[in-house]
Amino acid sequence: MSKQLESAVLAVLFAVGEPLSPARLAEAMELKEETVRGLLEHLRDALEEQEGAFQILNLNGQYQLATREQHTELIRRVMNQRRNFPLSQAALEVLAAVAYNQPVTRAYIEQVRGVDSSGIIASLVEKGLLEEAGRLELPGRPICYQTTANFLRTFGLSSLDELPLTEPVPPREDLPEDLLEGQIGFDDPVGEEVI
Repeated sequence: MSKQLESAVLAVLFAVGEPLSPARLAEAMELKEETVRGLLEHLRDALEEQEGAFQILNLNGQYQLATREQHTELIRRVMNQRRNFPLSQAALEVLAAVAYNQPVTRAYIEQVRGVDSSGIIASLVEKGLLEEAGRLELPGRPICYQTTANFLRTFGLSSLDELPLTEPVPPREDLPEDLLEGQIGFDDPVGEEVI
């Protein structure tokens, strides 16, 4: 693989600072997606072999350049950041409801928990663990929420398939049967179909 291409990929991942899809990178670099995916995997393996300060994470098919976990405390001290407080039990319940059933509405989360969850949802969106996945084509156009790549990174997962499953996920009751069968879509914030 060309060192120039590898260097360009690393530069873009560094500059973007968030998960990036191979398709988006391929379009920008005017290369085939398979070529870019190969570059990313090769770089990921090379960085892993070097055991240096950086790694490339694969977060649900998107790639992000990150520092290794062993340097986290030093980076926090240098950047003079406060240590994050652990998530509350209520926040973990909301995250679990979303992660196992996404996309879900606030009404669904509240049905699962039995209490108002709007404040917790807003806090998790602000922390970058949840995001708007679109709006249902129902009266009031309720917002659907999904987990983010930051959620995967925070919990050390590469994809949602790695979530532990101890018992079957209960059936979804907040969405119309047609949506569950994939016949009704919902719009994302910019009006493109998500499903």
